Amino acid sequence: MGTICILSFLALLPVIMGGREELQAVIEGNGHFTKKLYNVLAQKEGNVFFSPISAHAVLAMAYQGSKGTTHEAFGKVLGFSGHLQAAEGYSDVLSHLNNVPNVQLLMANKIFVAEDASLKPTFQEITAKKFLSEVQPVNFGNNHATAKLINGWVEDKTQNKIKDLISPDSLNSATRLVLVNAIYFKGTWASKFDKSLTVTDKFYLNDVDSIDVQMMNNKGKYFFKEDEALDAKVLELPYSNPEVSLIVILPNKRNGIAQLEEKLANTDLSKITENMYKPEVVVKLPKFKIEATIQMNEVLEKVGLGVIFSQGEANFSDMLTGSEPLYVSEVIQKAFIEVNEEGTEAAAATVVEGVPKSTAFSWLLLLQHFTVDHPCIFLVRSHDEEHSTSGFSKILFIGKLSNGQVFIR
Repeated sequence: MGTICILSFLALLPVIMGGREELQAVIEGNGHFTKKLYNVLAQKEGNVFFSPISAHAVLAMAYQGSKGTTHEAFGKVLGFSGHLQAAEGYSDVLSHLNNVPNVQLLMANKIFVAEDASLKPTFQEITAKKFLSEVQPVNFGNNHATAKLINGWVEDKTQNKIKDLISPDSLNSATRLVLVNAIYFKGTWASKFDKSLTVTDKFYLNDVDSIDVQMMNNKGKYFFKEDEALDAKVLELPYSNPEVSLIVILPNKRNGIAQLEEKLANTDLSKITENMYKPEVVVKLPKFKIEATIQMNEVLEKVGLGVIFSQGEANFSDMLTGSEPLYVSEVIQKAFIEVNEEGTEAAAATVVEGVPKSTAFSWLLLLQHFTVDHPCIFLVRSHDEEHSTSGFSKILFIGKLSNGQVFIR
């Protein structure tokens, strides 16, 4: 039996919202998928960082070659009514995000296929036309050389931020396919933080314990709100292209991160910026850098995609010619993000082996303070040019700052 390997990596992904139902399906599906993955990953202590859109995109590509109960599981977990809806939606996503000005932004897909195998014409056509995926024949039996080739492609697409995504040990002569998604983003703040104002300050890990961090300081007009339902403050920090921004969700209590996560489990994150207004805000944000590697098999099993890993049940019969059965042996994601005075640089990769209340008017007169000196949740999103606070936004990646291992000191 052959295996499929799925890899993804991401940085930031801005998407201009269109009116098409397929694009809306991607936006809503990715929002629900984000919450499912975060709820599983947050069960472990420590920082969290991953790219939901990278995993969502590469799994949507694998979806194109599935049938039967495997096909049904993909549709349910990814939020699609059918694989063609996913393909059309991601065609729009790729078209928009690879043409966003004033930022370094790239999203790319690639299929590495065994030299002695061939893709079915329909699968090759839809992945090429809708997912813009290249195809390259390789010798998986020569695992070291092939791993080096795949990792080289990933490094090139992420400006060398994601290295050694796949181990040679993950490949062998039984591997039939490796599906890879790559996203890279580098953007500067619309209003940069002055480096001379960065100072050593405290970040509280809980009510009592603290560590020293490099705290950036800025003041300006930012979209902001007090969210009573979440018992938290929400701030949006835009990049030089206003279609992309960093959202920080800061619980009001130093030890309020667990309660915030419980409430966010029932919150539509794609609408987190509803009812915001734009006062003068004093912002204090620590510099940080996160690098994470996630073995996603168990995570995907918990959200309902266990069938793709089953040798007896997985059905990817629309991928390759011939009758050789396929299943997914491994799904891995590596992700990177760095936030400093200039802006944000982020990258991620995922590989699949084998396959609230209105704002009170009086608030407008007040200077707001947003001090990230205790655990919080952050996400990067894309939105329409008019900054509509009533429409959906696309979640590119999400993370949690909860301990001192990621701060630049």
